[in-house]
Amino acid sequence: MAEKLSAVKGMNDILPAESARWEWLEGLVRETMARFAYRNIRTPIVEHTALFVRGIGEVTDIVEKEMYSFEDKLNGERLTLRPENTASVVRAVTEHSLLYDGGKRLWYIGPMFRHERPQRGRYRQFHQIGAEALGFAGPEVDAELILLATSLWKAIGLTDVRLELNSLGQPAERAAHRVELIKHFEQHADKLDEDGKRRLHSNPLRILDTKNPAMKEVVESAPKLMDFLGEASLAHFNALRAMLDANGISYTINPRLVRGLDYYNLTVFEFVTDRLGSQGTVCAGGRYDDLIAQIGGKAAPAVGWAIGVERVLELLKEQGTDLPNPVPEVYAVVPDAAAMPVVLRTLQQLRAAGVRAQMHASTADGLGSFKSQFKKADASGALFALIFGADELARGEVTVKSLRDGTGAQRTEPLANIDQWLQTLQSAA
Repeated sequence: MAEKLSAVKGMNDILPAESARWEWLEGLVRETMARFAYRNIRTPIVEHTALFVRGIGEVTDIVEKEMYSFEDKLNGERLTLRPENTASVVRAVTEHSLLYDGGKRLWYIGPMFRHERPQRGRYRQFHQIGAEALGFAGPEVDAELILLATSLWKAIGLTDVRLELNSLGQPAERAAHRVELIKHFEQHADKLDEDGKRRLHSNPLRILDTKNPAMKEVVESAPKLMDFLGEASLAHFNALRAMLDANGISYTINPRLVRGLDYYNLTVFEFVTDRLGSQGTVCAGGRYDDLIAQIGGKAAPAVGWAIGVERVLELLKEQGTDLPNPVPEVYAVVPDAAAMPVVLRTLQQLRAAGVRAQMHASTADGLGSFKSQFKKADASGALFALIFGADELARGEVTVKSLRDGTGAQRTEPLANIDQWLQTLQSAA
């Protein structure tokens, strides 16, 4: 017997019972995006490695440690499985000149890849839903994207999340803050962990985002970027806050919120929860006005966010949300294979009318006994069994037996006039 193969560690199968929940979530996402006039974009899973090095930042954890990169054996190109999708969206927008006639509101959904230690809600292949508004400079679009996320939470019934905000200002403001930040951490170098020491001169802002509790005091006492913001940056941030206040959106200002990607400026935000342990960020994003130019396009402002699908579904489970698990409405019990032509024709008529119908099919041992078919009908979760017995078929009828109301009541119905009894199946669903 051949060796049994299994999935790559951290890359999980999504089995039918679980994928039904994914489909439910994806459907609500599509409806919500359409209401906000965001249009779908689909980018390749594999991109040139240079896209992410240039777009995300060479000294970020993602580029340094987490990307799945490889050399194309045919032409020697350096390629990478996308670790996030904002850079890919910007590349597509730039390559196809989508901003030539004005700003674009886009959204995406799909798998991303990072070589991390697999843990709850965090996998090596994970899925993101993202929204990106490109070509718009005003804080009203920052607010719109936050309202888009909160509308999605309402649509799916997610309640236990809170919004955290910060502003990273502009590059010159961050540069001034960086000087003082390095001075501060140099004075407390003995309190930095190895990761903090490594980042001290390459990316000191990321030290503020440490999860090491031993560094809490030195981080809390560090200079605040907000104190270095100029008039324009503060005006942008305060205008955003005013719009959120007007819409009843509660939030907290978190000066340690810096995000893990180098391309952000001005507004950054996260929706977080305490229910998922250390993986508490459910949605994260912000403004990235310089990224389009970094990737080679004509400079244009942009802002967006991404949601971790696995984390959202985990959080819904934690809340006890009753997620859908669609089952057939009818299950066809077929005592004799000779009835199959009639069975298939009938089920096709029912399906065309919108009924979810499952047919009992033969195995290597045949159709199985009447009793075993009923067991499978019951296990399917169907509301009714349709029994295509020889006597019923001789009369041009089918027996409809209730499986879920506790009575086991059954009746016969004419096959020649399905519309006559179709509504009784649908009303019970």
